[in-house]
Amino acid sequence: MAGLPTAWDIIWDLKRRQYCREENQEISRQDVQLGAIRTRIQSYLESKGFPPEGDPTEYTRYFENIFGEDKERQRQYLRGILSEDKVTLSVGNRVLGALLATGRTRAVFTTNFDSVVERAVAEVSGKSLSAYHLEGAASANSAVSNEEFPFYCKLHGDFRYDSIKNLRSDLASQNDDLSKALLNAANRFGLIVSGYSGRDASVMSLLHSALATPNQFPHGLYWTGMKNAPVLAAIDRLLEEAARVGLKASFVEVDTFDALMLRLWRNMDGKEPEINARVQKTHRASVNIPLPAPGRGQIVRMNALPISLPKECQAVEFKGPKEWSDLRSAASENEGRLMFTKSDTTLCWGEEALIRAHFPDVVSVSPHDISSQIADMSNHLYLKQFLEEAVCRALARGRPLLTRTNKSGSSLIADAHSANQSALAPLQSVVGRTTGQIAGLFTLVDEGNPQPEKVFWAESVRVSIQTLDGRNWLLLDPEIWIWPTRARPLAAGFLDKRRGDRFNKLYNDILDGWLSVLLGDHDRKTAFTVAPYEGGTNLETPVFSLQPRTAYTRRLAS
Repeated sequence: MAGLPTAWDIIWDLKRRQYCREENQEISRQDVQLGAIRTRIQSYLESKGFPPEGDPTEYTRYFENIFGEDKERQRQYLRGILSEDKVTLSVGNRVLGALLATGRTRAVFTTNFDSVVERAVAEVSGKSLSAYHLEGAASANSAVSNEEFPFYCKLHGDFRYDSIKNLRSDLASQNDDLSKALLNAANRFGLIVSGYSGRDASVMSLLHSALATPNQFPHGLYWTGMKNAPVLAAIDRLLEEAARVGLKASFVEVDTFDALMLRLWRNMDGKEPEINARVQKTHRASVNIPLPAPGRGQIVRMNALPISLPKECQAVEFKGPKEWSDLRSAASENEGRLMFTKSDTTLCWGEEALIRAHFPDVVSVSPHDISSQIADMSNHLYLKQFLEEAVCRALARGRPLLTRTNKSGSSLIADAHSANQSALAPLQSVVGRTTGQIAGLFTLVDEGNPQPEKVFWAESVRVSIQTLDGRNWLLLDPEIWIWPTRARPLAAGFLDKRRGDRFNKLYNDILDGWLSVLLGDHDRKTAFTVAPYEGGTNLETPVFSLQPRTAYTRRLAS
């Protein structure tokens, strides 16, 4: 979130360096963003005995091969890619800095090497923050015992110093002094884990050790992760063990780190005005910018349809809290006839009878007005996804289409197994086949997927809802769907080839093809109404009204 490279970015930079060194090629970091380039590099490296993409030993293999045991070269490389001049603090970083500076958060532990947290504390409060790390670790536990807060600890070291834990052999164990400091803190506070994958066995082992102490995490253990993202088995085991010892522990799905931290900050009372101003930086203001008069020039077609959105849904109250896994299970078992989202309240579309049949502990199902959240949808992303899933199901109803909604958005996908393919004819006339198998491509084998699988593709359209100038728009963006979804990076070459000429006229024709698939024989002159379910009350069945002609714009007169 601060603009620094992820582990994925670093691995691919190391692969790029390795490939260029052995093949005497010149490939920039920007070039590696292209799927075809990555496929070429990966194929070459695997032919030389390097691990397959996604292998847990990748980082260590490439790092050792390029830098060897030269710690100074390692540190110089990390200093270059993690330097402060590359850091742009996001609102989540500033909130964390404010929590530390004001004492609302007493201790933070990280596996990162960078200086983002120190920068954040300085920016929002003008105070300095020193980190405990592998050099000078002996005093870390004493600092926690003596309540020298705020306490900030870098478990794997700081790239600005000699000692860092960077490679697989380094991470086999944790520094004893820093481990004692974490265990000490675990007996005083609760723990929120954010932005950490759980792949480091030594850190997970340390957290398991904390569960064996007499006063473990007295305020609970909460592991946060992106919505619909896969959760490692190591995290499930940790939370299950925490539950067995009677600890309040759960996995909490979030939109982003920024959204999580900003929500925490907004719900805190007594915020210091000066610090709050530095955290949020922006404030809302009413503006009135008149739209310019139509000008002369070329008309440009947009990929957006005007849409009217439902204003109500159902709020469901249960006797006990419901996790996202419970709600997803209910939607799946009822074959999409129930749709849920969750903020402070669980919201639902679908028959009330189905809700009560699936959840015997329902206390009430009541009307819930969502019009105010729709007007401020950028700050209510859970509702945006809720609406997009519903409109996708409505548009797919009765058509040879599948729907998928995940953290990256919602899509309509041509269904290869539908008995009636005639509705796809307008799209097929433009692109040819709408589904198929990618010849010779198979998924990679890993711990969770021990057998290679064939890879398939299908024409799709990404669906999103946006608000502009007080009007709601349904955006349609033609795409290619890949099954299984984890194979998408492997299919980069295929995707580049199939989408390579989709510009201007062809893109316009594909968009027209999709509109014909979605609107059928509708006359394109009157509003088109769709709903995901047949029958039901307005609260149970959301109704969407679309204008079938896309928006247009034109260049202003000079």
